[in-house]
Amino acid sequence: MSQAPPKKKALSWVNLGLGAAIQVFEVSTLGQPFEVVKTHMAANRSDTLLQSISKTYQRGGIGGFYQGLIPWAWIEASTKGAVLLFASSEIEHFTTSTLGLSKAVGGIVGGMGGGIAQAYTTMGFCTFMKTVEVTRHKNPGAAKSTWAVAAEIFRKEGIRGINKGVNAVALRQCTNWGSRLGIARITESTITGFRPVERRGEPLSVAERLFASVVGGALACWNQPIEVIRVEMQSQKQDPLRPAKMTIASTARWIWQTSGMLGFYRGVTPRIGLSVYLTVCMVFGGDQLKAWVAQQQKK
Repeated sequence: MSQAPPKKKALSWVNLGLGAAIQVFEVSTLGQPFEVVKTHMAANRSDTLLQSISKTYQRGGIGGFYQGLIPWAWIEASTKGAVLLFASSEIEHFTTSTLGLSKAVGGIVGGMGGGIAQAYTTMGFCTFMKTVEVTRHKNPGAAKSTWAVAAEIFRKEGIRGINKGVNAVALRQCTNWGSRLGIARITESTITGFRPVERRGEPLSVAERLFASVVGGALACWNQPIEVIRVEMQSQKQDPLRPAKMTIASTARWIWQTSGMLGFYRGVTPRIGLSVYLTVCMVFGGDQLKAWVAQQQKK
């Protein structure tokens, strides 16, 4: 029994590396193309999905779909993946093992806590800079490098300027990961509940865990309005009619006035694709890798 705490602590810190590796893999494959198209549609709410794909391709061919990948998406992915997997795993473990609550509750609380932690520790600046990459082409000064844009914003607005929209990011990530992880755990429990009584103690199969992550990722997109508000707050579009101070409330009113209710759901299709892929990588992939590491530590 005396050896158990060190093993648990070791596994916890390993989660930092696992989270970073999984998230970098995710964003470097399908994640960034989904992110770019989703951001384009949220910032340019009159464009259809096909128009958004076409305009993204016109901006840089296949490379256009990976706009902002290096360095911003890699920096963001490695840091937020590490924070998310570490924080959510610790909170979920405490909620279920120490407090004795259900896996569903543990998933919701762990996801919410992990989402908030990654937003305020790593995501504010990186998410802002990725949005700058995708939206700045509409500006007269689009020839400026992203670093030059960041420096100019910092000179004018300070640290608040380059973290613009961070509260919206935190709200999005809290609801994102609370929903993704929570719904995935609820789905896992539901699958177990439909089994015959004598089989309910058996572990879920790989296919069942994968299915639970897909469901969690797809249904977590209910909060798309928050994502559209976040993108609009961080967008570099020049429009004299936009509110001078872009708070969550004023931005929501602006979107309602210019695009109506449907404006809050622009980009939801690519975001569902992104959310499913991300949840499969982080929840299913994270569970698989954590189980593998735990097994290795027992040897």
